[in-house]
Amino acid sequence: MELTVLKQLESLTDIEKQQKEHQIFSDDIPPTAIDLQDTKEFNVPVLNNYFFRNHAIYVSKHNRFAPYPLHTHQFFEMNYMLQGNANETVNGDRVHLSQGDVLLLDIGSEHSIDSLGEKDILINVLFRDRNISLDFLNQIQSQQSVLYNFMINHLREKKTEKRYIIFRSGMHDIRTSLERIIEEYFRPRAFSDTIIQAELTVLIAELIRGHEPTIEDPSPAQKLAVKLLNDIHEHYRDLSLEDLANKYAYNKNYLGNLFSKEVGKTFSEALTEERLINARRLIQNTKKPISEICLEVGISNKSFFYHKYHDLFGNTPKDDRKHTNGYISPSRTNPPLTIL
Repeated sequence: MELTVLKQLESLTDIEKQQKEHQIFSDDIPPTAIDLQDTKEFNVPVLNNYFFRNHAIYVSKHNRFAPYPLHTHQFFEMNYMLQGNANETVNGDRVHLSQGDVLLLDIGSEHSIDSLGEKDILINVLFRDRNISLDFLNQIQSQQSVLYNFMINHLREKKTEKRYIIFRSGMHDIRTSLERIIEEYFRPRAFSDTIIQAELTVLIAELIRGHEPTIEDPSPAQKLAVKLLNDIHEHYRDLSLEDLANKYAYNKNYLGNLFSKEVGKTFSEALTEERLINARRLIQNTKKPISEICLEVGISNKSFFYHKYHDLFGNTPKDDRKHTNGYISPSRTNPPLTIL
C-alpha cells in the first residue's frame, strides 16, 4: 500500500471526529441513498444505487469509533480489513475479521459492524455488475469438477440465509488486487477508472480460485458420495461403477442408486461430465488435436463427445479453442450470466 494513501486513510474524517467525541453513530448517508419501498418490506435500511452515480465501483473507508447499524443493500460488497480487526454480524452470524481478511457479501445480505478503534482500517468496495454474484462464482468454479459441483449444490440448499464468504489473510493475490483498487481510487490519475474495473475482474478470478466449499456434518451417504466423486475426479479416464463397487464392497446397483440420489445425476452422467471438463481444459490450454483429446479423457465415440460437449458448455470444442486464442466465433457466444 502506498504510504500517502495509507496516511490519508488513517487520518480522521469529519464524521469520525464526531463519532470519536460522542461514541454515537453519525449518519453520513443522504435520504436519497435509501430505497424506501424495500426498507419498509425488509424492516431494515436498504441502500440503493446512489453510490454509483459517478463510478462503476465505489470505494470508501468505514468510519471508526461508533457501531454501524444493521442494514442491507441492492449491490455487491466486499469488506477488506486493511489493518487491525473488526467484528460484524452478518445474517445473524458473528464474523471476526483480522488484517488481510476479506468478507464478500451477496446482494441482500444484512449486516452491522461493531465500533472500530483508531488503528482499525476497514475498506468497503461496492459494485453492481450484474454478471457478478456468489452464484456466478459458484457457476464458474463448478466447471472445475463434478465433486465441486455436488458440494456447491448441497451448500445452495443450506446457505439461503448465509450469502457471504470469508477469505482469510493468507491469500496474497487477493490483497494485491484490492490494494491496487484502493490506491487508484484514493489517488486518482489518468485511466484510474479503467484500471479499477480491470483489477476487479482480476480480483473476481482470484476469489473464484480461492473459494473451496465444504459440507458441514455430512451424512454417511454424503460421505460415500464425496468419496465416489473424488474417485471420478482422480481416475475419470478408465473408471467404472463396477470398479467402485468392488473397491467399497457394495452391490453395484445399490451403489449406483445411492450415487444418483445424493448427487442428482447418474454415475455415467457424472463420469462423462468430468471427462468433458478435463477435455475442455486441454482444448483451451494445449494444441493437441481434439480427436486425441477425446481418447485421452476416456471417450472413444467422437460424435458422442461433440454432442455432450455442446450440451454442457454451450460451445463446440472448436469455438472454445478459438476463444482461447483471442477471438470468438461469430456464430456463437455464451449467454450472459446474471444474478439469481
